[in-house]
Amino acid sequence: MRRRSLSRLGETEMEVLQRVWAVGESSVADVHDSILRARPVAYTTVMTVMRKLARKGFLHCDSSGSRYLYTAARPPAEVRRELVQDLLDHVFQGSAAALVQTLVRGETLSAEESAEIQRMLARMAEEEEEEGA
Repeated sequence: MRRRSLSRLGETEMEVLQRVWAVGESSVADVHDSILRARPVAYTTVMTVMRKLARKGFLHCDSSGSRYLYTAARPPAEVRRELVQDLLDHVFQGSAAALVQTLVRGETLSAEESAEIQRMLARMAEEEEEEGA
């Protein structure tokens, strides 16, 4: 039996998607050149990943010109929300508190990040109070 990945996107898929988000519109060659600056990767690998992302609905492909141009089909915030929700559902049984607790206790947060999270939670609590009033 084949096991399902915890994430809908593989590591290379996420890397490609982030590079397309950064520039807005890219050809396979553009993304390939960008990734090559960081690590070796075959052109055909990038092409396959971009086609796969288009089939999954993460990229749009425009083939009307002389080359295929890809743009993001979904905004970064939407994709991140879905990926985090998958993580919450499959790893933390739906508990956002358990996720945050793991981040904080794992000491992966800097003091600045921790302070920002506290400010964000305070703002969210204020907004909820205002909505409830």
